[in-house]
Amino acid sequence: MAVARADGVALGRARGVVGNAGPHRGRRWLALGCLFGCVAVAVANAAESSHELPGGEALRVCADPHNMPLSNDRGEGYENRLAEALAADLGRKVEYTFFPQRIGFVRNTLRSRDPTTRMYKCDLIMGVPKGYELTATTQPYMRSTYTMVFRREGVLAGIQRPEDLLALPAEQRGKLRIGVFTQSPANDWLLRNGLIQQAVSYSHQTGDPELSPGDTIERALADGDVDVAIVWGPIAGFLAGRHPKEWASVPFRPDPSIKFDYEISMGVRRGEEAWQERLDEWIAANRERIKTIMAEYRVPLLDEQGNIIEQQSSGN
Repeated sequence: MAVARADGVALGRARGVVGNAGPHRGRRWLALGCLFGCVAVAVANAAESSHELPGGEALRVCADPHNMPLSNDRGEGYENRLAEALAADLGRKVEYTFFPQRIGFVRNTLRSRDPTTRMYKCDLIMGVPKGYELTATTQPYMRSTYTMVFRREGVLAGIQRPEDLLALPAEQRGKLRIGVFTQSPANDWLLRNGLIQQAVSYSHQTGDPELSPGDTIERALADGDVDVAIVWGPIAGFLAGRHPKEWASVPFRPDPSIKFDYEISMGVRRGEEAWQERLDEWIAANRERIKTIMAEYRVPLLDEQGNIIEQQSSGN
């Protein structure tokens, strides 16, 4: 059908210039070609909307192939685990469209169509902020918060809360190198507490699409480039779980002036209300199951009142 659209436009242009058909005949061919293209897209849309759920027999998930602990192409992340659980309950198998989760992710996955079938490449992003502007969002399935992660040694051995770092003697506190990602609440916290000069800044997006933010921070801490890092909670908890005897993670509680905590939902295309409602139902029925998966990855979770939910897990 995509070929019909391209051929129709090309044929219209050819007949409008060559032979005895004349320009009006050419424009009619051009209009007919465009009509074929519109019909092709309409048929593809009808095929996807004829069922309550998109994707036929598969749960088609949009994901990053190198973004642990969220997802990878080996199915090891917590978003992979959630997708498998959801697919099993829907009686489907999981199929992925992988793309680095950076600028253009939604455009190249959830909103992108296969050039041959004209079907969307995937139908679900497993994790987006509640109210995300580029997708419709389900009800949240977790609430997490930014978190400190550090080697449990020296002056940091007794840190139990972020406030404990601020209570260190000025001479000790002033020597700490604190890793942060640009444009994150960590920068605001450092600025508020007079520590911004000690920041070691990293970019979320490097030139290597296989290098995740977690990889960047793990390497920086392991090599001694920073003493502490302040990152998104799932990353911090996962890294502490990979080094359970040497590293620790300490989450930030909700703050009235700095937004540390975020609710995470699933993302779908706007206008697919039945699909969104089905996902909402699944989330509501599986909250304890979801919480168990998050505990295995040491994801710091907050309850509805903003209290940190204590978890017992040896990590993943």
